[in-house]
Amino acid sequence: MSKTGISAAALLAPRAMDLGPAERIDTGAVHWRLARDAQDVAWLVLDRAGESANTLSEAVMAELDMLLGRIEAMKPKGLVIRSAKKSGFIAGADIRDFQGIADSAEVEARMTQAHAVIDRLAALPMPTLAVVHGHCLGGGLELALACRYRIAIDGASFGFPEVLLGLHPGLGGTFRLPALIDPLEAMTMMLTGKTAHTKRAKALGLVDAVIEERHVQNAVAAAMSGKLRKPRGNWKSGLLGFSPARGLAARRMRAETEKRVSEAHYPAPYRLIDLWEEHGGDAKAMQKAEIRSFAALLAGVTAQNLIRVFFLREGLKAQGKGDSDIAHVHVIGAGTMGGDIAAWCAARGLKVTLTDIDAKAIARAVGRASSFFDKRLYTGIDRRDAFDRLGADFSGDGAGRADLVIEAVAENADIKRTVYKAVAPRMKEGALLATNTSSIPLEQLRRSVPFPERLFGLHFFNPVTRMELVEVVGHDKAAERALQRARAFCGAIDRLPVPVRSAPGFLVNRVLTPYLMEALVMLDEGIDKETIDKAAETFGMPMGPIELADRVGLDICLEVARTLKDGLKTPMPDVPAWLETMVSEGRTGRKAGKGLYDYDAAGNPKKKTDTPPPHASLSDRLILPLINACVACLREGIVADETTLDAAVIFGTGFAPFRGGPLHYARSRGIDDLIAELERLREKFGDRFAPDAGWNGLGKTG
Repeated sequence: MSKTGISAAALLAPRAMDLGPAERIDTGAVHWRLARDAQDVAWLVLDRAGESANTLSEAVMAELDMLLGRIEAMKPKGLVIRSAKKSGFIAGADIRDFQGIADSAEVEARMTQAHAVIDRLAALPMPTLAVVHGHCLGGGLELALACRYRIAIDGASFGFPEVLLGLHPGLGGTFRLPALIDPLEAMTMMLTGKTAHTKRAKALGLVDAVIEERHVQNAVAAAMSGKLRKPRGNWKSGLLGFSPARGLAARRMRAETEKRVSEAHYPAPYRLIDLWEEHGGDAKAMQKAEIRSFAALLAGVTAQNLIRVFFLREGLKAQGKGDSDIAHVHVIGAGTMGGDIAAWCAARGLKVTLTDIDAKAIARAVGRASSFFDKRLYTGIDRRDAFDRLGADFSGDGAGRADLVIEAVAENADIKRTVYKAVAPRMKEGALLATNTSSIPLEQLRRSVPFPERLFGLHFFNPVTRMELVEVVGHDKAAERALQRARAFCGAIDRLPVPVRSAPGFLVNRVLTPYLMEALVMLDEGIDKETIDKAAETFGMPMGPIELADRVGLDICLEVARTLKDGLKTPMPDVPAWLETMVSEGRTGRKAGKGLYDYDAAGNPKKKTDTPPPHASLSDRLILPLINACVACLREGIVADETTLDAAVIFGTGFAPFRGGPLHYARSRGIDDLIAELERLREKFGDRFAPDAGWNGLGKTG
């Protein structure tokens, strides 16, 4: 929450959670607390030792099994399960337990034991109630589904994100959720990994009631007396109990899934559909098949690489820890990037002032922010508070009060320096100045700033509201305290900071530009743009380089290409003259409605469907220059280490996550093989494919 104010929701929030009786029963458990209240209701509270959030580790599950035995012997009138963590109920299984497992038989044995514990909970003869606040995800939701009732504290969220790790639910979710709610809604939740917030969860029938924290005792009493009992299931449950009906629905599910991901790259959703189609009418058979399928997926390459990506993300999150001491952000430039940065910061609790020399640009940015708040904030109070924090600053006076000034004007060094000369004298003592430049080295910008130690780069990616990565760009005159505050600021607004050294293109654009430029060379050779994009998508990229260039903006691509062409010794193709013509004519890509592709009213590219499929060699021709540039960045010290580089390229470019990162992919495929392929491409197409000198050192590490 911003230091500048407290929302109405925060003022109304309870000061303490109701965790049942203070007097506990001595059980010897480390992670769980057991108590018995005056109404003879047992309270089982999870507070995992040494962790900020609850997860279901093997130790937690073993203790739960022991405590269920105690509860069976106690024979209370009911059981309440809660979390003592402020952040939420249970965030799922402990992913650390899954890392590096290659034996599916071992996984199957461990999951069978875990299922026995959850089944024991489900079989308790007394009413059982999960009281859920905050997040309830994955294994945590599966534990809650094993209870007879679920009550949500307002603001709770429920979901199965396993598909994002290359898995499907593995602790009973595949059969308990479709038995509780509309099976098609249940499958959609599991196939997409999307969360259902409180109101949606209640509408689905996932929870029995939504309450405020102060009403927990009344809700417990209602559950124990049976007053929450209601009919479960619906007509779809009965219809989809028949195999032919499930078969028809499963075909539609596969068709929709194929629009999003390839089975070869992401098998988990397809295995989930197989499970449901084959066993959806038989819970016992589904349970056995779920365990086998989960074990096979977990031991597979895709899941292990996606689990690696999970930990890469956690590593970037750790960079954002600490206090930034930033409560007020002043954004200069109300274009797409500046306006969206302002909206995001306001949504995350900061006071924001937004200025631009064009008053109409500010108005448009505020309008976009309002639409964003309506879509992404879940209560009217949150939307109102966010809008109150975002101020249209037509005079630019906010620069004198802000803790952080972010410049997001045109990608032109002269324009940026002019802005700094005007704003620096107005800034308060100790305030930070950040540039959102995507490629200009900070050494070229800092000479216009009287306090270079407080100047750094905060390179957000487009679209700001979806791209988590932010490059925190340092230089040799930047103060470490300023850079630490910058990283903490990113953490405070739920972005992933990656520290990089100032250099042309920094990290992400440095590695992305050879990939995009090679695509433009292919266009010049007469290869269809749809074929080029398909080659990248076949490799596993979320979109092809032609569509990506349009998404980034051809004007931005042009400036980055010029910067790298002038600033690097590495051979690069010449910037096509037709690209300069397109930009000068305003055909800058998706934001203009026309670029390399034309776009419909919804912003979707109009692609031909009759173009030839890509030759297998096209993928290497696109991807290997990107990986080669990664090796160069590592050699030059632009980024600290391989894991940080892999994380940044995945979250900054969308590099095929199931491959675990560009350098991880290089090692998996074989470094010698990649070097040999680069040499073959060099012989055919020129020195821009020459293997970087850093490959030699890379082969000796990791």
